[in-house]
Amino acid sequence: MISDITQAAQALAAMIAGKKTVAITGAGLSTDSGLPDYRGKGSTEQPSVYFDDFASDPVWRRWVWQCNQETWRAVDALSPTAGHRALARLEEAGLVVGVATQNVDNLHQKAGARRVAELHGSFTRVTCNSCGAEFPRERIDTDLRRLNPNLTEDPDPRHAAILAGADREAAQASTFVVPPCPRCGGILKPAVVFFGESLPGQAMQDSLDMAREADVALVIGTSLVVMTGMFVVREALATGSTLAIINRGRTQADPLADLRIEGGASEVLQRTAELLLGIES
Repeated sequence: MISDITQAAQALAAMIAGKKTVAITGAGLSTDSGLPDYRGKGSTEQPSVYFDDFASDPVWRRWVWQCNQETWRAVDALSPTAGHRALARLEEAGLVVGVATQNVDNLHQKAGARRVAELHGSFTRVTCNSCGAEFPRERIDTDLRRLNPNLTEDPDPRHAAILAGADREAAQASTFVVPPCPRCGGILKPAVVFFGESLPGQAMQDSLDMAREADVALVIGTSLVVMTGMFVVREALATGSTLAIINRGRTQADPLADLRIEGGASEVLQRTAELLLGIES
């Protein structure tokens, strides 16, 4: 295990130079932007609202949408970190084939990444449970503001309700009004994957395709306790990839790693990109 940033970047640069790398990213990559590492929970230590409860109970639907509306713009306003930008530059240079991310914050795309598989969905979109239509979050925001003119937004991304905490008392007190789907009148849902919900099929397929193309799997900022990213790691290893991990704290894949870096993602990735591309960030 390496913790020195310079040594770590040198080792990682040597590992991916001239190779094709798939990046598997988690919340630890976005903490420098201001988002906390939720570790599978909502914005509190409470369990999150499950998909079946959201789909079947209007009390939970009102609560999920209230939490989302209060905080979504705080997430939308965030800027990508040096780590996001470094990965985008490495993709542009042909060294990264794509990113399979467990994050829903759109920061990879803001940094310029072109091939991103969003394994847990996106905070920037809305889907309809009934007809499957998808809408930009900004479009639904217009209806939500009209129907809930007195709602106060929280500008602090540390409070962002990526998944709403299952606070039944607060949910029952909510009077939030949720519009129907503009296309079919069905139930709208933030396009993030809830606990108990199936993973997005196309994103999973894209991530596995990237894993098969890669010579190196690079895990960044995730413990892999949520198994989605581990599926991609296993596919890459099964097709002959080597494995590098950058994370603060242990991960489920540590015993499989060829290179294990303990530390923050942004510093290591920024320095690695400088070494490989001969640029200063």
